[in-house]
Amino acid sequence: MGEFQRGRVMLRTEFADNLPPVTGDRVQLQQVILNLLLNALDAMSDMDDRPRPLVVRTAQDGAHRVCVTVRDAGRGFQPQDADRLFDAFYTTKSDGMGIGLSVSRSIIESHGGRLWAAQNDGPGATFSFSIPLGT
Repeated sequence: MGEFQRGRVMLRTEFADNLPPVTGDRVQLQQVILNLLLNALDAMSDMDDRPRPLVVRTAQDGAHRVCVTVRDAGRGFQPQDADRLFDAFYTTKSDGMGIGLSVSRSIIESHGGRLWAAQNDGPGATFSFSIPLGT
């Protein structure tokens, strides 16, 4: 993706081996992942004083779920914003519309899953979702 090169982002993937399949709308799930990646790129776009690592990880989450995690080293979010990040039309970006995370959460929940955010110990934030295994 040219966006990574232009943004000087160091993408690292940590994909679990032999993950069981999930059932879902492939296009919708791709949209969620793309939204999380683009948000991470945006969060790191004004970082000039440190590296810009972006880690995408997959793992089995318990016996019945698969988890996808996107971890950036961007500006993160304020603790008081944590509960509102997924609200429709709420944004922490000056040019954001506040729909991406809301739509992403709706997609994941329609697949029987969960989408959440956490502040990193260092800079940045981690967004994760888990969805049930296929039947």
